[in-house]
This record gives sequence, C-alpha cells and structure tokens, in this order.
Amino acid sequence: MMNLSPIVIEGHTFLGVTVALPKTNLTIVTSDKGYIMCGALDVALLSEKLADRKIIAGRAVGVKTLEELLEAPLESVTGEAEKLGIYKGMKGKDAMLKMI
Repeated sequence: MMNLSPIVIEGHTFLGVTVALPKTNLTIVTSDKGYIMCGALDVALLSEKLADRKIIAGRAVGVKTLEELLEAPLESVTGEAEKLGIYKGMKGKDAMLKMI
C-alpha cells in the first residue's frame, strides 16, 4: 500500500510518501529540489556513485512515520544538501525548509 499526503511546514507544502512493505515502511518527504527519507536511503551511493546527479537528500534512521521523519535528526546528508546548509543532526523539517 502506498499513501501520498501533503505536508505543510511553515506555509510551504511538500509531498509525503509512505510505502507499506512487509515488516517495514518507507517514508519520504520531498520537494522539487530534494528529499529526506528513512534509513533505507543509501546516502553513500548518492554521494559517491551518483555524484554527477547532484542529489539533495538526507537520511534519518529509526523512523516509522512521516511525523517522526520530520522531527528526527538527520543521520547523514549528501554533499549537495550540505551546500544548501543542511547538516547531520538537523531536524528533517528544518532540512525541508532549506529545499524550497
């Protein structure tokens, strides 16, 4: 089952995506510029092997819901995210505001 829902942060609307899989959920909040995602995101792959794509993304671990993803500190971020001022330890919702 997949669920799409609008996420409003300080008046800005983002897209929340939840994919229910056996024994886990994939959670993603995205904008036109980038996204944050649960622990399934491979930041090293994005930063190293796909660096030419300049993907702006962050990963939070131990989250099960979109709400938790927005409140959790990011465990890792891509180099392109760092260029926008997004850093490890930043709350997901604050990172999304940098992706407007």
